[in-house]
Amino acid sequence: MDDEERVRTLLTKSLSSQGHSVVTAASASAAIDRLNAKAVDLVVLDLVMPGLGGLAVLKAMNAGRKTTPVIVLSGVTDVASRVEALDRGAVDVVSKPFSLTELLARVRRNVGQPRTLPDDGFLEVGGIRLDLGRRRATFRSVNASLTEREFTLLAHLMRRSGQVCPREELLHDVWHLDFDPGSNVVEVCVGRLRSKLGQDIPIETLRGVGYGLYEDA
Repeated sequence: MDDEERVRTLLTKSLSSQGHSVVTAASASAAIDRLNAKAVDLVVLDLVMPGLGGLAVLKAMNAGRKTTPVIVLSGVTDVASRVEALDRGAVDVVSKPFSLTELLARVRRNVGQPRTLPDDGFLEVGGIRLDLGRRRATFRSVNASLTEREFTLLAHLMRRSGQVCPREELLHDVWHLDFDPGSNVVEVCVGRLRSKLGQDIPIETLRGVGYGLYEDA
């Protein structure tokens, strides 16, 4: 759901070619009406739309307790808007201009996978409780304040609990890098989380692949 006709046409053709039935909307209010009228398996949502804006669509979906997964397309550069979209239940954020191949891969990964509705402003997985408003994490008896990157990385792993998060995905979604800088920024950030919360937090290192957060790690 996007206000740019060119983008809607491109996505409609591409998704239809992969066997998906596509419904489009050019504004937030039209998107809300479409979602109320028809059940869908996944929503691709632009943040910047005429009228109410994309975040209002997420808010309406939450009010209706809809668990349809939402991938946000964002030309917005500030981290706060991206984090707000994730806090409101988006399963993924893809930057504009985007790679069509990458977006289609993310659609395949998330279609049919119910999103977690935002509740009281906390995420809880594997004994970790993450305060989304205060950027504080609690694990067992340890309570720690997190930097922006530590918070975003931990929230990403918690939202994708039980799944492998490749290093390239984390570089894109947490650091907004579309290339590998050849540094160990991900490893260092995971190390800081372990240092702050305890070496036994349930984040598993999958060498040569990435990381995963598992209930029983």
